[in-house]
Amino acid sequence: MLQLHKLERYKDDQGNQIVYDGETRENNIDIRFEGSNNTLTVSPEAYVRDLSVAFWGDNGQIEIGPTTTKWLGLRFELRCGHESSIWIGENVDCAGPIFVSAAEGVSVTIGNETILGENLEVRGDDTHPIYDVRTGKRVNPSQSIVVGEHVWIAKHTVVMGGVTIGNGSVIGLGSIVTSSIPNNCVAVGSPARVVRRDVAWERPWVLPRQPNEQYPRVGEKTERYWNLTDDAAIPETVAVRPRAEE
Repeated sequence: MLQLHKLERYKDDQGNQIVYDGETRENNIDIRFEGSNNTLTVSPEAYVRDLSVAFWGDNGQIEIGPTTTKWLGLRFELRCGHESSIWIGENVDCAGPIFVSAAEGVSVTIGNETILGENLEVRGDDTHPIYDVRTGKRVNPSQSIVVGEHVWIAKHTVVMGGVTIGNGSVIGLGSIVTSSIPNNCVAVGSPARVVRRDVAWERPWVLPRQPNEQYPRVGEKTERYWNLTDDAAIPETVAVRPRAEE
């Protein structure tokens, strides 16, 4: 296994590479390649605070988008298996370290403008296989995950494989998301269930606000994410994002 502690452009004779044209970063960086033809692509504008990446296999793809509005920054532990991919969009924020895993050819997508609370897991796989002892068949295959745009996932939540979370939704504290959630709703619990529809949320904190202050302030409303909940918009299967081209 090759282990690197710098975020900078890199390529080896096994076809593993880091595509990054920003300032070299050395603090809290751990990048590992176990396999060949794996690619980590990081936008030069990404606000990376902590980054741990492990490729376990061949032909893995991880892409991290830019941070054009700095809030909390990116703090990820990313694990990518054979023929799998992880895509993190623009202006994603992490309150603490976020664990993301994709294996067995699945993809995990985290959309633009999403906020992730601390101690989250987004798991396309269960780490270990489980079998039906009567038939010998696998009962927990890995599945893709799509977290939409402008989603707020509170701390201590787990998002499991096969799930889509629609744009503009909120997932409550300590939830376990095992089935798809529509757009613009609040879902909580284990397993997570929708408890309120037709909602929108905004990024600014409430801590500095005056009691009974009018919300949202001028300029805070992101109109494109203020929509009615549409249960029919959830796809029957999770779409797999096309692999990034080198």
